[in-house]
Amino acid sequence: MAEFVWHIICNYHFTMKRFAMRKLIYVFGLFALFIGMTSSSVVSYPSVSNTAFQQGEKLRYRITYGFVDAGEAILEVRATKHKRDGRELDHVRGTGRTLGGFNSFYKVNDLYESYIDKKSMMPWIFKRFVNEGGYKINQRYDFAQNKLKVNNGEKDYKVTMGIQDMLSSFYKARTLNFKGMKKGKIFSFKCFMDNEIFTLKIKYMGKEEIRIRKGKFNCYKFVPVVQTGRYFEHEDDVQFWVTADKNRIPVLVKAKIPVGTVKMHLVEWNGLKNELSSKVTK
Repeated sequence: MAEFVWHIICNYHFTMKRFAMRKLIYVFGLFALFIGMTSSSVVSYPSVSNTAFQQGEKLRYRITYGFVDAGEAILEVRATKHKRDGRELDHVRGTGRTLGGFNSFYKVNDLYESYIDKKSMMPWIFKRFVNEGGYKINQRYDFAQNKLKVNNGEKDYKVTMGIQDMLSSFYKARTLNFKGMKKGKIFSFKCFMDNEIFTLKIKYMGKEEIRIRKGKFNCYKFVPVVQTGRYFEHEDDVQFWVTADKNRIPVLVKAKIPVGTVKMHLVEWNGLKNELSSKVTK
């Protein structure tokens, strides 16, 4: 009897041990499968070194037509609690409005907002509220960068990783690598706007010292690369000058229109990340 009981106990122990081993192997198998599935869904995001701007930066511009101040634009970098795919964001905001007598015949009140990835400068949310002389636009784009698509509230559009919006493009451009830049160098990146993908290209035209109301600045000069069927027909239709320092702030933009030239020039700045060393003090 004792031997029988011992045999039962040993057999039971062996059976349970074998069952436990199978269960362990099964669990490890599921775990390995889960790890494999998780690893295959990990997205590799681009990385950008941003030494140009920070939260708290505020830039104010005056828009002039001839000698008249027609409007103003303000660009701000704000903090936000929004996150996407666990990634921290900056809230960048641009507003534009007409001033004085221009409100009586063509009033403008525009708001642009973008929530951009702090490590890659790509947008996750874009909002556009435009009211220009009664013409209104209300847009919201949700950029699922990890799924390579943009949704406009009605439809998904396939895009490439890191695609920009109208506002994030401005901040992305400030992080481009200007080191060793030679005249004629072209920078380009993709931008999603008005439910289409555009390739934005800008060309470096050399260094210039320019004067605006706030003084003289050493600047890099750029023009958009003319593309057939796009907004600009000639390189000098739009010209802009960016501070030749770490901030890379546009200080002056000139745009030709059918009835003259419109200028946007920097009149106030706060919260810069770096010293504005491009400003000529003598």
